[in-house]
Amino acid sequence: MTFKNPVHRGGPRRGRFEQLAEYASNLTSSPAFFLFCLLLVAFFAAAHVAHLDIELLLLAGESMTAVTLLLLALLKNAEMRAEHAIQRKLDAIAGALLEAHKDEPGRAFEDLRNAIRMEEET
Repeated sequence: MTFKNPVHRGGPRRGRFEQLAEYASNLTSSPAFFLFCLLLVAFFAAAHVAHLDIELLLLAGESMTAVTLLLLALLKNAEMRAEHAIQRKLDAIAGALLEAHKDEPGRAFEDLRNAIRMEEET
């Protein structure tokens, strides 16, 4: 277990977890997943209205809790990676502006070029 920021864990390349988080994020933003969540909530409501056994009520509630926790973890991971990408872009822009002010193109312009569309990589 590590307490590092997700963008600092695997080096310059994305790891398996980051790829899995991206795929899961794509899935959870799909209409099919929204329909799944609606069905889960409908099952939860129907189980209470129909006064089903306690086991089914617990199954409905616990499955909603599990989905919520997974979505929270995915959201936090995506937020941290996006924040890091934005910060790197801002640093590259600031460096390029400083170099432009000195009339000396150099490393900052290359960093700026690399920072463009970084959010698609993270």
